[in-house]
Amino acid sequence: MNERILNVRVGKRVEDSLERAAAVMGALERGEDTSPYFAVGFESTGQMLAVFTPKRWELLASLRQGGSMTIAELARRLGRNYKNVHGDVVKLTEWLAVEKDVQGRVFAPYSEIIVDVRLPQAVAA
Repeated sequence: MNERILNVRVGKRVEDSLERAAAVMGALERGEDTSPYFAVGFESTGQMLAVFTPKRWELLASLRQGGSMTIAELARRLGRNYKNVHGDVVKLTEWLAVEKDVQGRVFAPYSEIIVDVRLPQAVAA
């Protein structure tokens, strides 16, 4: 497995992402090497948990342990219904956490997934 890292971020300001992109673009313009950065962002914890459900975390763990496989094989390993696993694979593909290889097998392309949850500041009464 390669050393790609997926950063799942909750509650980060859009400006933070724009600043990071601007810094990378500046480095590229100066001819500097930059490390690839893969991230998906959510406004709230609820939004993140709607995409990355407990069953989908199990699915990702199974793919990371077993490598690339068909959705049918993945469903068997998980002891789940094919249709539900297929739906989860589609959703996780939309959010960059799962990919398909040239044979149509699915796999988790990241060596690590980091979840960064920022809770809002308490408002003074």
